Amino acid sequence: MHTSISHSPDDDRAQPRLANNRLLASLPDEDQLQLAARCETVRVDNGQVLSEPGQEMRYVYFPIDSLLSLLGVAEGRMTLEVGSVGREGMLGASLVLGHELAQVRAVVQRSGRVYRMAAGDFVTEFHRMESLQRLLHRYIDTLLAQTIQIAVCSRFHVLEARLARSLLITRDRLQSEKFHLTHEFLAHALGVRRVGVTKAASALQQQRLITYSRGNIEILDSAGLEAASCHCYEMFKDK
Repeated sequence: MHTSISHSPDDDRAQPRLANNRLLASLPDEDQLQLAARCETVRVDNGQVLSEPGQEMRYVYFPIDSLLSLLGVAEGRMTLEVGSVGREGMLGASLVLGHELAQVRAVVQRSGRVYRMAAGDFVTEFHRMESLQRLLHRYIDTLLAQTIQIAVCSRFHVLEARLARSLLITRDRLQSEKFHLTHEFLAHALGVRRVGVTKAASALQQQRLITYSRGNIEILDSAGLEAASCHCYEMFKDK
C-alpha cells in the first residue's frame, strides 16, 4: 500500500525549482519549465513506502533533500538493497520502458522533500521531449549497471566491506558525514541478520573510521572508510 504524503505549506503557491534535483537540472531551461508545470513539491517521511513490487506506480519522484532506498523483495519479507536515490536521480524511470508496475520496494531512508509527478504525465512528457529521452536512457543504463554490481558485491564481498560501501554511498547521496541508519534498516538493506551489522559496524568503529550509537552514524575518516570498502564503491562515486 502507498502511504500518505504530506504537502509542505508552500506547495501550491510556489512553482517547483527543478534545479534542486540534479537529474532534472541537467535538462534545458525550457524543458525544465514544462516539467515544472506538472510537478508538485511534497514532503516524504522516514520509513514511508513509495512503491511495492507488483503494484501500480501512480507517481514518479525526484528527491530534493530526501533519500530513498530501493529494496529487492523475496517471498514478501526478505530484502536486499539494490540501489538508493537522492537528488542525483529519480524513482519510477522504468515507466518509460512500459513497466506500469513497480519492480522494487522504495522506502524513504531520510525524510525530506521530493518533486512528484503523476505517472501518466511523466510518460506523456517523455514521449514528446527528446532531451528527457536522452537523459533517461543514460540514467536507466547507469541504474542497471549499479544493480548488477550490487548483486555481485552481495555474493562475493565480506560484510564489513559492503557496510563501508553502503555508508559511503549514503554519505555521497546526502552530502553529509552524519546521518541516521538503524541496525534494522541496515540489516534489511544488506540482506543479513542484525547481529552481522553489529559486528561489522563495531569493526569499523574499532578502526576509528566511524562512530555509531543508536543509529546515529558519523564518518570520521573518509579515506580510511574508502580503503575498507570494496572496489564496488568506485562505480557509485559522483553518480
